[in-house]
Amino acid sequence: MRNILLLTTSAVVLTWSTGAFAQAAPAPSNSSNAGVEEVVVTAERRTVSLQKTNLAATVLTGQDLANKGIMTVDDLQFIAPDVTVDNFGQGIDFDIRGIGKGEHNSQTTPGVITYRDGVATFPGYFTEEPYYDIGSVEVLRGSQGTFAGQNAIGGAVFVTTVNPVIGGGYDGYIQAQVGNYTDFGLQGAANIPIDDTLAARVAFYGETRDSFYSITNPSGGKYTGNPGDAHWGAGRISLLWQPTSSLTVLFKTDFDLLDNGAYPADPYTDRFKYVPGTTTPNPFYTGLFNIHANAPQQGQDEFVRTSMKVDYVFGGGYTLQSISAFQYGNTAYKADLYGPVNPAGYPPPNYAGIVSTDFETFADSVDETIWSEEVNIISPDTGFFTWIVGGYAQSDLYDFLSPASRNFVIGAPPGSAGTEYTLSGTNPETDLSAFAQGSFNLPAGFQIQLGGRYSSTTTENRVGVFQYGFYIPDFQSASSTNFSYKAALNWNVNDENLLYAFLATGFKPGGLNVPVGFGQPAPFTPETVIDYEAGWKSSFLDGHVHTQIDGFYDSFKDFQVIIGYPTDPIFGFELNDPNPTKLYGVEAEGQAAFGALSFDGGFGLMHSSLGTFYANDPRLGFGPVCDPKTGPAVPVYCVNLGGHPQTYAPNFTMNLGAQYVFNLGDGDTLTPRVNFAHESHQWATLFDDEATGDKLAPRNILNAQIAWNRSDWTVTLYGTNLTDDQYVSALNSGLDFAGPPRQYGIRLTKTF
Repeated sequence: MRNILLLTTSAVVLTWSTGAFAQAAPAPSNSSNAGVEEVVVTAERRTVSLQKTNLAATVLTGQDLANKGIMTVDDLQFIAPDVTVDNFGQGIDFDIRGIGKGEHNSQTTPGVITYRDGVATFPGYFTEEPYYDIGSVEVLRGSQGTFAGQNAIGGAVFVTTVNPVIGGGYDGYIQAQVGNYTDFGLQGAANIPIDDTLAARVAFYGETRDSFYSITNPSGGKYTGNPGDAHWGAGRISLLWQPTSSLTVLFKTDFDLLDNGAYPADPYTDRFKYVPGTTTPNPFYTGLFNIHANAPQQGQDEFVRTSMKVDYVFGGGYTLQSISAFQYGNTAYKADLYGPVNPAGYPPPNYAGIVSTDFETFADSVDETIWSEEVNIISPDTGFFTWIVGGYAQSDLYDFLSPASRNFVIGAPPGSAGTEYTLSGTNPETDLSAFAQGSFNLPAGFQIQLGGRYSSTTTENRVGVFQYGFYIPDFQSASSTNFSYKAALNWNVNDENLLYAFLATGFKPGGLNVPVGFGQPAPFTPETVIDYEAGWKSSFLDGHVHTQIDGFYDSFKDFQVIIGYPTDPIFGFELNDPNPTKLYGVEAEGQAAFGALSFDGGFGLMHSSLGTFYANDPRLGFGPVCDPKTGPAVPVYCVNLGGHPQTYAPNFTMNLGAQYVFNLGDGDTLTPRVNFAHESHQWATLFDDEATGDKLAPRNILNAQIAWNRSDWTVTLYGTNLTDDQYVSALNSGLDFAGPPRQYGIRLTKTF
């Protein structure tokens, strides 16, 4: 629906992006180790064993990514508890424990932030950057307000690429891939020793694939636009300089051009075999990958990121660390919102109250530029008291390019002054923060941790809106401050067991609404959370089994939601739920290794409940004015959403994996691997109305591969989504965006 698009200054429709894209460079698979390998986390600016920290986290090495078929951020939802990724293409709704970016605009900061090589990346967009030449991925669950800041109210992801090695040789890898959908890929990396103080690493990635979709014009003719053929290219240059034992400088630059061609989607009404609530066959029922469209489509991201990390170690082991970064990107999108209604070219049956046209479209082209600087002082890792203090500054500028016809445009038809909506201008945002954490290492294995972060944020609209044939300037600003903190008690019972409990808080800053009709909704305020958490990490059977179990209870104040504007619900605006939103659950993960045989798995149980507030569902028509705080409750037209679950927050998630290494002699191995993941159903809007497509069916994903390794060669036969589970990844603007279908192929890897 158009109201979902007309949200705030920065509203950029997020559509689903597909692809069996790059994965980490695999090393020869050999699981002859005696037990589970120790993994570490670096999110708190130190290198710490995962089993010795109170972070609820899933940590994967580059080899783990290859074994599990993790190719892009979308796949993380199938290997970690309570993680969902609902992809709208131009960006994603990345939720951990039901919290993330559920509102589709740049004014609403995400609740899960991704760091690349220590740099906080674009908040919500350009997130499909492929995983290639990866060292590790850390998925942290729960509020990470102290170290990750305002965008980590639900969690954070830390991606670390492989660094150059000083004193190493000319080594690396090259990998070629061929698969169905005419999929061809090539990636590789090489370490280049320059002298005894300087080394470089060069990595590249490229892939091309035909569309998953069959697209026809509503009239039945040939569709002339891009059907979603994907062409991805990326590269990375890294330099590591260590002139003395005290000084280390790491420089990295990434380039990405990710052309998905289009993000095709059909109205949700085409999903139903029968008209909801009846036994009447739906004459417009089609598969998720059979699309009708009559307007050109586009989906392309291009960006560059440059970072420099400097570490200087003083006498006594104290480290001064600086991380500087520049990021620039452009995201361009065109969609046929209601052209794909059905082959006959007229709206679908009005059983859900939908009235649409055959010519409503959307387009945008948005630049984003980020400058950031982080400075830390880190104490040595040992002693009674260890600590870190730091500061962070970020400037983020969204530029909705002029003329407006190039960027945020909704037209029915395009160019019609009475129906076209356009937006252009800039939206600058800033974040200034200071943070610190200290750990008191007490006798008998006890540790007390105290940390906090003070943040000051600003956002400003410098835009112009054209609607109903009138130009409306919009110049406004908002600011917010917050102090987030964490207090933890850890008990290392012995070398094999850690018990912990903590209280942590976090926040998402407030933002601005654009004019609605000729009115101006008030800004929305920050959203805050209090996270209560306790857990147990253990190692069994002489290190052959590692486990993590945790429980959490989150209370949200001023939860940010987008609903229809009370006096004109076809337009959306953002406000805060005036009553507390609750979310709680339990998670468990485990890994086991017994020589050649290894297992891993996890599950999450979760429940969420919105605080009481009222909203009109404009998809079902308009009635009396519905006040968000007082209602009154009127069936259909003014719904009390209290007790409804949060969007994209499945009650149950689980994943299982197993592999066995067969030794064939002469150093050859054959390693079959299978992975299965399940996510229970999700609600795509707060109204929980099955008839309007809100209920997204469960996802059941089965991946498998078999790898033959001989010396420095590895041949891998792979398959993803082997059962061809056709599931709706996300619902937006009344359109279904599909998750990727079954894919399979072969990879050939040569290490050197």
